[in-house]
Amino acid sequence: MGVQVITDSTSYLSEELREELDIRRISLHLSFSDEIMKEVDIDNDTFYEMMDEKGIPTSSQPSVEELYRDMVDVVKTGDSLCCVFLSSDMSGTFSTGQLVKKMVLKKYEDAKIEIIDSRSNCMQLGFAVIEAARAAKASKKLEQVKEAALENIKKSRFLFIPETLEYLKRGGRIGGASALIGSIFKIIPILTVENGETSVLTKVRTNKKAVLAMIDKMMKDVSQYGLGEIVVHHINCLQKAKELAALIKEKLKTNVDIMDIGPVIGLHVGPGAIGIAYYTEKNMR
Repeated sequence: MGVQVITDSTSYLSEELREELDIRRISLHLSFSDEIMKEVDIDNDTFYEMMDEKGIPTSSQPSVEELYRDMVDVVKTGDSLCCVFLSSDMSGTFSTGQLVKKMVLKKYEDAKIEIIDSRSNCMQLGFAVIEAARAAKASKKLEQVKEAALENIKKSRFLFIPETLEYLKRGGRIGGASALIGSIFKIIPILTVENGETSVLTKVRTNKKAVLAMIDKMMKDVSQYGLGEIVVHHINCLQKAKELAALIKEKLKTNVDIMDIGPVIGLHVGPGAIGIAYYTEKNMR
């Protein structure tokens, strides 16, 4: 029997990639005052139109019932299961996964299930999922699949520049960036995710300097640790993403994919945000 991989919708893996690597996905939810929906059932344009009309919604983890059903679908075939979820400091998805694992094991005592806290989101999470899925595709055992994800987490970084800190503030996901709120100066922060929460890498005075500083940090990492893979992330600012990808391609001489950030992370970061997710050949942490 093999190993199957499940992640959540905040990894923002493309449908093509999920199909290629047989990655299963479970969706987080969005709740407006009068409507609840799965993140995977709404596109960004529609979401931000709704947010302009109805205000910022809340997000929530997949239900116990949904996750239980997905886990059982795997283990009843005899396959093992590796779940890689977004940071436990950002969502209850990881803790729900641990709860559901216990429920599944009561019925399927011989099932083998691993639940991994990626300590991040977006493609920093996504890369860990990809490496786990590649190991599973290569017929590796569950422990090896788990280790592939954990090793990638040691090598990855997510850098991003929000258009405004207001969404992080309202959503309660500002973490170590809270010191920036209320500043009397106009500053542009470069944020990252470390130890499971948002923190400030550095701050500058203009958007142009912020982009260059973000690229500079990436180049220093690549120079020191080598490059695995890299993507540019954006939230409803495709042109900015194309310009950033072109700058990176010029420096690294490699193609750079551009990937949207969906509604659940988007509601906490806000439209106009842009960033880079990548992992290196050697461990960064």
